[in-house]
Amino acid sequence: MFRMMRTGALAAIAAAALAAAVGARAEVKIALDCPPDPQKCGSFVYASALFEHLKASGMATRTLPVNSIGGEAERLDQTSQGLIEVNMADLGRAAQLDKRMFGFSAPYLFDSMEHLDRTLANSDLLQRINATLAKKGIRVVSLVLVGGGTGIFNTKKPIMTPADLKDLRIRALDENQMKLFRAWGTNGVVITMPEVANALQTGIADGYINPPFVPFLFGHASIVKHYTEANVSLPLRVAMVSEDWYKKLSDKDRKTFLDGVAKANAANRGWVKNSDKAALEQLAKAGVKIVKLTAEGRARFKELSKPAYTAILSEQEIQRFIDAANKNR
Repeated sequence: MFRMMRTGALAAIAAAALAAAVGARAEVKIALDCPPDPQKCGSFVYASALFEHLKASGMATRTLPVNSIGGEAERLDQTSQGLIEVNMADLGRAAQLDKRMFGFSAPYLFDSMEHLDRTLANSDLLQRINATLAKKGIRVVSLVLVGGGTGIFNTKKPIMTPADLKDLRIRALDENQMKLFRAWGTNGVVITMPEVANALQTGIADGYINPPFVPFLFGHASIVKHYTEANVSLPLRVAMVSEDWYKKLSDKDRKTFLDGVAKANAANRGWVKNSDKAALEQLAKAGVKIVKLTAEGRARFKELSKPAYTAILSEQEIQRFIDAANKNR
């Protein structure tokens, strides 16, 4: 009888261990933030590379189509609760939990994606932010690029200097962009993306700032007439994970996941190198007139943008970003 009881106890222990092992390797859900288009969506390129790596490594993985479980706010909430393991998200959502995230999108702070990546690798900027985010249930594992730089689209005229914007009204994503436009000496109006096409057609807005492929994603290519390659900032989104899920990963699975993150980053950066070139060619074919800023024009935009830094972050907070960017320039 004792031997039977001991055998039963050992079986129960083994079953519990197996259940724990299965739980530790539960399905990894990756919530997408755009349609599965590898030509136009750098965020999908990242998510796809991560998915393929995890799948090949034996981790059960599933992608959730954009908006299938709610919008940005709902996905952030579910990630923080551990209901979603990986969430492709707007940088502004992470900034809701720690406003320092906005430092990565400060105008004219980073010269290129290579400059950004050097700064990330050689500073503790993201680690400091993650220390705060972790307490709120999430961790940012990557800054994901959706283009090589943001430029100025408009329906009226070529833009070469901030003075050219004076009589235009530019669509703003949020209050931070409104502050930037005021610093440039022009007007802004906050409009959600689904309403932008109508705003451009009716004159409520005359333009917006975005990467060059955006008009094709949202049907504006026949509306906008001019594009300035201003490279105001790097167009960033983020890959965030559930902190609770991340902490519970075994050493083996965490290494597998981080290896996947590295591959996803590489795939995303490789996509960026070709995306803007292809989009600019499409814009030209669509009849959009493209201009580049002169060195003088860029310098003027950069100088006027500086006061907007402290409209977003405190002097001490933004100085950390400025120092790190300058050190790795």
